[in-house]
Amino acid sequence: MQRGSILARASKAASAVAIKTTVEDAALVERRRAQLTQAAIACFSQNGYHPTTVRDVAERANVSIGLIYQYVGDKEDLLFLALQEVLQEYERQIPLALQGIDDPLLRLCSAVRTHCRISAGAVDATVLAYRETKSLRRARRDAIKQKELSSNELIAACVRDCVASGLFTDIDIDMFVYQMVMFSHSWALKAWHFGRQMDVDTYVDRGLRLMLRGVLTASGERSLRAMEIRAAPPRAQGRSRP
Repeated sequence: MQRGSILARASKAASAVAIKTTVEDAALVERRRAQLTQAAIACFSQNGYHPTTVRDVAERANVSIGLIYQYVGDKEDLLFLALQEVLQEYERQIPLALQGIDDPLLRLCSAVRTHCRISAGAVDATVLAYRETKSLRRARRDAIKQKELSSNELIAACVRDCVASGLFTDIDIDMFVYQMVMFSHSWALKAWHFGRQMDVDTYVDRGLRLMLRGVLTASGERSLRAMEIRAAPPRAQGRSRP
């Protein structure tokens, strides 16, 4: 009886987050939902989630309302897809950025830089997540939280490697990872301020210096310095050293 109850709850939770479609072609569903998601993000960001209608999204995507309902069941499905968009991009892009990189500190910096570049390229979606996650039903809010933790783990693994390699002191990894994640999101949340002063890579460089200095060991300091020297542009011939 207990096992049956657990399975029933699991089935109910899966049903709550599932998005129904009448289309059997999986590739077509993925392409069409990507189109609808971008239109939904634009509409929700411009008008707010609650005032926006499915008709608004259809007009933005240049499709019929009937077509939308072939791929989603209601407006909340569109919001759920929109809020997953950036989290899925973290999970796609960060592992690609880390391929071929062995140095633990460089892996961490690359992961944070990729995370921030994704936030910078999806400002509306990032801000929307802060504004409208509460509008989802509980099961879907929980699913978004779990996906956030999953994407954060990509950075956490890099931090653990830095600690294990003796580059970092023994820090509160969960707290440190969220400092980095919030730093990344701050570019999107405060783009009106930082975007006028610097590009996203300069923002990351300056932020990493601030966050890393407090956790580096002596070995980590040397590693960071060596990394900065390798990344520095070569001096032009004949120019005096500043």
